[in-house]
Amino acid sequence: MELEAGNQACSYIIQSQEEEIKRVALELHESINQNLYTMQTGLNFIEAGIENQELKSYAKEMAGLMERTIREVRLLSVELYPNTLSTLGLVSAMKSYSKLFTNTFGILIDVHSSGEEKLLSDQKSMAAFRVCQEALINIAKYADTDHAKIEFTWGEISVRIDIKDAGKGFDANEVMESGSANGIAAMRERLRLVGGQCDLSSELDKGTTVSINLPIQ
Repeated sequence: MELEAGNQACSYIIQSQEEEIKRVALELHESINQNLYTMQTGLNFIEAGIENQELKSYAKEMAGLMERTIREVRLLSVELYPNTLSTLGLVSAMKSYSKLFTNTFGILIDVHSSGEEKLLSDQKSMAAFRVCQEALINIAKYADTDHAKIEFTWGEISVRIDIKDAGKGFDANEVMESGSANGIAAMRERLRLVGGQCDLSSELDKGTTVSINLPIQ
């Protein structure tokens, strides 16, 4: 009974967090990002009317900085809450996120899907998305590579998702024993709450694979 109550509490906390995250993401997308775009348009207009070359170059530099900021805010908005997840499905959401991820971090992400994509509940879709997201962020931080891939394999009753990179890798046993694998533990716990599993394998100089197994029903 205590274990079941604990699981329900964890699930409730995660759901509450997701609702607040969704609110912040919508604010970033609908208000802040629109304001930034308006400012960038204004800077481009000002630049076109400046004759002094030094000031013109400065205005162009500021417009470029604004453009990069818009991309970063857009990625942050998608990181917080991917609108395409509920409308187009998990694979489309990951493809959309991967494009923004590539533009921001310079790491090319190939997304492949085999089998017929099935409809997942909102909780399961979000759990899978969050784990994929965490895996990609870890690749950007630690893998020292410019390429990675996400493979979806859809079955009748479950889906398997593999996030792979051919980066520098690490000793998985050593990391787990050192107690510095909080991110891995969080991924596993998030999936456990929706009936899924998350496994990690890594080898020095050969890369890392995060594997997700998630029941569809």
